[in-house]
Amino acid sequence: MSIPFYVSPEQLMQDKAEYARKGIARGRSIVALEYDKGIALVAENPSSLSNIGEIYDRIAFAGVGKFSEFDQLRKLGIRFCDVRGYQYSREDVRARALANAYSQAIGDVFTQQMKPLEVEVIVAEVGDPRFAGHEHNAMFRVQYDGTISDHHGFCGIGGTVERLESYLKEHYREGQPLGDSLRLGVAALSAAVNGGTRMQLDRLEVCTLDRERPDRKFRRASADEVMAILG
Repeated sequence: MSIPFYVSPEQLMQDKAEYARKGIARGRSIVALEYDKGIALVAENPSSLSNIGEIYDRIAFAGVGKFSEFDQLRKLGIRFCDVRGYQYSREDVRARALANAYSQAIGDVFTQQMKPLEVEVIVAEVGDPRFAGHEHNAMFRVQYDGTISDHHGFCGIGGTVERLESYLKEHYREGQPLGDSLRLGVAALSAAVNGGTRMQLDRLEVCTLDRERPDRKFRRASADEVMAILG
């Protein structure tokens, strides 16, 4: 009987991480930015499949990497929030709890399975001053190994996230109106992905969490609206 090759745990984790990063790098980056009335999420997406979606009343989801994997996570998140809202109340459904659940699920796959998930996700929640403890926006990034981090002002995911966040650190300003935030998001994506070449506006996917909307805060902008805002 042949003896299997020994692979150290450190090398195994490194190989898994490299595999996941390569898969994520093939996807297009997504950026989430706070603006004066909520949170905007912007992605270059030539496909008819959505990379950004609604999870619950004040919570949105964005994913990059392998579509089938992060879309399954999106559906799991919807069920998680529905059950939590039914058991307690709708105000008790928070982005932090959902991001922690994603972190555990993605981390378990990374450590226990041979193949890691090729995904990174953003969980964003718009603040609502009507509820105590819910006044402020929240944004969380969950990486392929389950690492979770919270962000203020902006958050990026995807293979070019370092260049994306470097651009935003230089140009982001708090309290910008929606139009300025969207233009900044598009400029950051352009600078990170193709060196600043103007991005085709009809390839953009733009969604917002607007705190001034009644009940459900999520809204998907049409192509005509995006063109009108960005010119």
